[in-house]
Amino acid sequence: MYGTMDAMGLVASPANASAADIARFGYKLPPRPGKFLEGRGNKSVIVIGAGIAGLTAAYELAQAGYKVTVLEARQRTGGRNWTARQGTTETDLDGVTQRAGFTHGEYMNMGPARLAQHMITVDYCRELGVPLEVFTNQNADGYYFNENVGALSSKPVRHRTAKADYYGYISELLAKALDQGALDQTVTADDKARIIAFLRNFGAIGTQAQGYAYTGGSRRGYDETPGIGPGTVSSPPPSLTDLFQSALGNNFSFEFGWDQAMLMFQPVGGMDQIVKGFERALLRLWPRVSLTLNAPLQEIKNTPDGVEVVVSRSGVPRSYSADYCVCTVPPQILKSIPSNFSPETMAALAYPSIAATGKLGLQYGRRWWEEDENIMGGITNTNMDLGTIWYPSSGFLGRRGVVVGYYNFGAAATAYGDLSPADRLSRAIEQGKKIHGENYGQNIEASFSVAWQKTRYSEGGWVNWPSRTNGQYETLLKGDGQVYFAGDHLSYYTSWQSGAIEAARYAIKSLHTRVLAP
Repeated sequence: MYGTMDAMGLVASPANASAADIARFGYKLPPRPGKFLEGRGNKSVIVIGAGIAGLTAAYELAQAGYKVTVLEARQRTGGRNWTARQGTTETDLDGVTQRAGFTHGEYMNMGPARLAQHMITVDYCRELGVPLEVFTNQNADGYYFNENVGALSSKPVRHRTAKADYYGYISELLAKALDQGALDQTVTADDKARIIAFLRNFGAIGTQAQGYAYTGGSRRGYDETPGIGPGTVSSPPPSLTDLFQSALGNNFSFEFGWDQAMLMFQPVGGMDQIVKGFERALLRLWPRVSLTLNAPLQEIKNTPDGVEVVVSRSGVPRSYSADYCVCTVPPQILKSIPSNFSPETMAALAYPSIAATGKLGLQYGRRWWEEDENIMGGITNTNMDLGTIWYPSSGFLGRRGVVVGYYNFGAAATAYGDLSPADRLSRAIEQGKKIHGENYGQNIEASFSVAWQKTRYSEGGWVNWPSRTNGQYETLLKGDGQVYFAGDHLSYYTSWQSGAIEAARYAIKSLHTRVLAP
């Protein structure tokens, strides 16, 4: 209804929000779905790639009247939006084949797994009829675990405990500095009193007579929880030196990030529900849009009349022609595809670097993290090569569940990716036991892993731009001839689906404006 009212000019578009609106929300709201392309196009467009960028482009173009042909290299749509389920089979670039043995109803999001509530992806979920549920991006009962960093190393510390200790000691130090006049030239007497009142509450520290000392307390948790009796508060905090030597506090800033702050969300039933929502929408738009799978790109070129694209169909080249093309092939792959792109475009495609990343899904026959450790979703952060461990944000109190046994990046992801799936599993179990004990290696019913840098048609989790101010990024944003480029790599939300959507909308808006120009 909002989209209809917006199109009729009955409400102000968030894309043109007033200064008052911006002041109210704290930021300018991004443009929302609805009637995106004004006016009717009557040209043909080839969309290369049926990932989130390609699906968005095809959906919006077909609604605007274009004849759209989608060509996808894989045997499925979604690209890196990939949810492994029972029977999922994948062969990597090394020729190693895995088959997921997850129980029916269990799944693992191998690529994107969470959505921030401000992201345009959420708005497409609303438009496509994809229900959402909360993704527990942080949990007070999750763990921090750092190896080889002093007295607190090699033992898991609950999030709540680490935060209570850091906040307490920092509050104590600042209160003492204020009380001793160290900041008199910076704050007024009234401000000093207000700050100390805040610190006493924030850090649970003592009074002036007690030297503002931090001594721990219930915020750290309980060894025996309250009930009929008062419970037993966890042991006293470590020394200030031991605490800061642990470097556990370096993890806190993660949850403050614009794209990581709670609440976060996930589609009910797996991230690929977004893909299925797009598929349903495209089916309703048939015959203005067609989709061909198992069609890897072989050649792309501008012609005097438009574009020509050659794909492989069962090993046989097949040529497609159209007025325009939206190409969502990632640059690390597209740079090696024969084309007649300009030297500037080719240099821009070669400029960003590949980010290695990997995940492992572990299906357990018992939800021991809930039953034995009271962890209901959330993430454990480590300094080990497994990176992070994620506990499922759905299926609470059920019999079984799938834990993300590792989600790692960079050198660690490269090292795990070079192992066989069996060795990845063994390595992850041995590391995970340091945090969770024997539970981590018991009752494992199935596992499935991905090394994105070794995944065909992706060859990387995402890309990193050494710079976006030297013209390379802008070169790809402009496109080349009748070919426009899209993907999360052409956004400042690299690695997020919202980046892919925003890039697709930018590309098709540029194409559409060109088509409708006098």
